[in-house]
Amino acid sequence: MQLLDVYLLNFRNLEEINLSFDKGINLFYGENGQGKTSFIEALYFNITGKSFRTKNISEIVKYSKLDCGIFLNFLDIYGEKSLALKYEKKHKKYFYNKKKVNYDEYIGKVNVISFIPEDIELINSSPSTRRTYFDYEISQSNYNYYLELKELNKILKVRNKFLKEKNIKNEMYNIYNEKFIDISAKLLIKREDYIKKLSILLNLNYRKLFKSSSELKLIYKPFIDNIEKKSLEEIKEKIKDKSLKVQKKELIYGYSLVGPQRDEYVFNLNEKDAKKYSSQGEKKSIIFSLKISEIDLIVKDKKEYPIFLLDDVSSYFDLMHKDSILNYFFNKNIQVFITSTEKLDIKGKKFLVKEGKIYE
Repeated sequence: MQLLDVYLLNFRNLEEINLSFDKGINLFYGENGQGKTSFIEALYFNITGKSFRTKNISEIVKYSKLDCGIFLNFLDIYGEKSLALKYEKKHKKYFYNKKKVNYDEYIGKVNVISFIPEDIELINSSPSTRRTYFDYEISQSNYNYYLELKELNKILKVRNKFLKEKNIKNEMYNIYNEKFIDISAKLLIKREDYIKKLSILLNLNYRKLFKSSSELKLIYKPFIDNIEKKSLEEIKEKIKDKSLKVQKKELIYGYSLVGPQRDEYVFNLNEKDAKKYSSQGEKKSIIFSLKISEIDLIVKDKKEYPIFLLDDVSSYFDLMHKDSILNYFFNKNIQVFITSTEKLDIKGKKFLVKEGKIYE
C-alpha cells in the first residue's frame, strides 16, 4: 500500500499543502513547533477519521478558520483510489473515490500504524485506553470485528438502561441479554486469537531490535477466565454463569459488570508487569516493538504492508536504536513518514517544515 499525494487545507498551523510522496521513506524535518507532527496527524486523520492527539476535533482546524479538509490519493493491490475527509460545521464528511460514504464504508481502506511519543500511555494508562487501541487495531484487519463491536456497544447501552430501571423481568431484556452474550463471546474469541498471534511477534521483534535475552509477552485478560481452546457455545455458557452471579450487584449499580468492556491487556517483560517495573526506555522499546509486530500481522492477514507514521524519531531513540529502526524500514517494502528535528542521512524524499509550510 502506498500514499501517492495529498492536498490539505487549514489543518492546525498548515494552511495549504500539496505534496507527492516517495514509495519508501519520507522524512519531514525542522525545528519544533513548525508543523511536522501536524502533518502526519493530518494523514492519520484522513485515513482513520480520528486524531492521535485530541478527541476534540475542532482543535485541528486552523485558527480563525471554520473548516478543514484532507484529500489523499493512494495505491493498493487493486489500483489507485482516493480518500477525502472534510470537517465542516463541526461535522465530518467522508468520501471514497469521490463518492460520499458513511464511516463504516470508509474505515479500513488504508491500513496505518502510527508511533508517537504519547503512545507510551498504552502501558501507563487505564485499561480503557488499551481496549480502545486494540479494538481499532483488530478492526483494521477484521471488518466483522468492527461491526460486532459497534453492535455490542449499542446493545450494552440498552442492557444498562434495563439494569438501571431494574426492569430485567421484561421480555425485551432477555432478548437483548442473549444477543449481548452471543456477541461478547464472538469478540472474546477474536481478541484471544489476535493477541495470541501478536504476542509471539512482539517477543521476536523486541529481541531482534532491542534486547535479545528478554522475554516479552502481551497477555489478554478477558472478564471471564480460561477461554483458551473453548468453543463459542462453551464461552457463552461461561458468560451466562458469570452474568447470573453478578446480577444482584448489577441491579444495585445500574450497569453491566460483565462484558468485553471490562477486559484488560497486560505487557509482561521478563515475567513482570511492564507498567509497574519497566523503565521509560524499556516502555518505549516495548511500544515500538508492538507497532512493528502489528505491521507483520497486517501483512499476514491482508497481504500488503500498511503505512507507517513515526513521529519525533530523533528525540525518542538514542543513536544506536535510531539507526536500527531506520535500517528496519529501509530493508522492508513499506512506506514510512518520519518526523525529526534533524535532517537525517537516509535514502528517501526529504521535506523541510518551517512556519506551517512544507518545502521539498
